[in-house]
Amino acid sequence: MSTPTPIAGRRILRFGVFEADLLAGELRKSGLRIRLQEQPFQVLALLLEHPGDVVNREHLREKLWPADTFVDFDHSLNTAINKIREALGDSAVSPRFVETLARRGYRFIAPVETDDRPVSIPNSTADSLPVVTEPALHPELEVPIPHRSLTRSLFGLIQLMYLVFYVVALSRLQEVDRIADSFLPGWGSVGLIVVVLITAAGGIPFRCYLISAVAFDHRRLGEKFKRLFLIVLAGDLLWALAPFLLIEIIRLGGAFAATAALLYVPFSERTLIRLAYPDSGTNRPA
Repeated sequence: MSTPTPIAGRRILRFGVFEADLLAGELRKSGLRIRLQEQPFQVLALLLEHPGDVVNREHLREKLWPADTFVDFDHSLNTAINKIREALGDSAVSPRFVETLARRGYRFIAPVETDDRPVSIPNSTADSLPVVTEPALHPELEVPIPHRSLTRSLFGLIQLMYLVFYVVALSRLQEVDRIADSFLPGWGSVGLIVVVLITAAGGIPFRCYLISAVAFDHRRLGEKFKRLFLIVLAGDLLWALAPFLLIEIIRLGGAFAATAALLYVPFSERTLIRLAYPDSGTNRPA
């Protein structure tokens, strides 16, 4: 039987189901290790050492980014805080652990327990502790947060799809008029053409804005999309009927199936935005 090797001075800080081993540089949840890069862990350690106190940004810069280090400090710190929140499943809007104080710094708001007692780890198992990377959960949707590039790309593709709808409908307006007249003769077809013209004319610049906003990762996109969602929903539900303009090609069953799928799209847009911008688009530091 191997003899346990004592590790003196090991400092463990516990909060909720988490514990941080400051000497080993390890973060655990319910005893299972969570991967957290060295720099975010150092930021977390500084916050844990001052629970309830404001740790200003300059103090973090002095401790972790010396004056002779050439780095984009604001970007590096924001990235570190975001990684901490991902590891803890936390949110800047409704924080349970790390609170942001605009232009000042950050504060660890959860109760922290200290355990400075020496612990012993058997030599045979010291190097074989389980390392589990648990995906961070979205604070509201309670689903694992996917990579932001994936959700942003899917959202951008949806906007491109609607943009194609508008351009094709406008370029084939006479054909749209002919098909509409066969279903809604007289003023009905005229009304449909007017709806197509108005919604497409407004939709083209709006979709271009959404594509550029998500491409450049506009941090307040989540907040703005939330305010505009009812308008987006109304327009998208109207254009969910677009497959019926192709009824001669895809037939009635295909038009119904395509329309049923398009009816879900505006809600998927909202979900993708909430996943990519879980903090509702606030533009303050992370």
